[in-house]
Amino acid sequence: MTDERRVALVTGGASGIGLATVRRFVADGGRVVLADYNADAGARAAEQVGGDVRFVRADVAQEADVEAAVAACVDTFGRIDCVVNNAGVGGAFGRLTDIEVDDWDYTFAVLVRGVFLGVKHGARAMQAAGRGGAIVNVGSVAGASAGAGPQAYSAAKAAVINLGRVAAAELGPDRIRVNTVCPGLIVTPLVGAGEATAAAVMAEAQPWPDLGRPEDVAEVIAFLASDAARFVTGEEITVDGGLTAAGPRMHAAYGGDPGRRGLSGVNRGTTGEAPTIRHRPA
Repeated sequence: MTDERRVALVTGGASGIGLATVRRFVADGGRVVLADYNADAGARAAEQVGGDVRFVRADVAQEADVEAAVAACVDTFGRIDCVVNNAGVGGAFGRLTDIEVDDWDYTFAVLVRGVFLGVKHGARAMQAAGRGGAIVNVGSVAGASAGAGPQAYSAAKAAVINLGRVAAAELGPDRIRVNTVCPGLIVTPLVGAGEATAAAVMAEAQPWPDLGRPEDVAEVIAFLASDAARFVTGEEITVDGGLTAAGPRMHAAYGGDPGRRGLSGVNRGTTGEAPTIRHRPA
């Protein structure tokens, strides 16, 4: 008897929004391939969640890794119904005139190329199966304006938002829906701030009094992956406690743009690799 339970690939699934999404899918009876760059964290997360979860190590900037992660869904569970392109890093930061080209390219390789590859190989597998499917990309409110994130990160997330629209238009005839979730400040390891700091920031910038949690975003991702969203494609859904409506002012609340404080470098997020921080000479 064929198992018709849905199968999802979640990149960056070892922590934060990705891990909350894996947990949400499993709670709904789904089966998940959890992909992450950080092998130790990924294996640990898959074991902790339990159920039908398989971990594969993947660098989403590498096409072979993404293709293999998609193939793992089909090889292990016999199908793929959803791809959640969530893997991310903080990336390059500092003044545009101080950012190193390699740091800029690293940021776009993870945040934009990684999403493109997830769409490309996820859609190929869905087209081959002929059942359609759902692709959910994780963008950011930073992709809509300045002042909500570092320059390279913001530009990359803007590209993710537009790519979602382009992909939705192209893949609609195949019954493959593509949508983008745009979180505001969500308390995850990528933010790099404790809850007290995040609460202080949001008290100045966010109308809603509660801090954003990974589970808040995972709920929206689960909706977009489900049949309840069968007529929703090419959309961006913002999950930010009213931050965008009020106008992002996070740089000011955090003490200013790092570039204005003479700092530049690259934030590698939860990959397990250390950030690079440079100080501009006085």
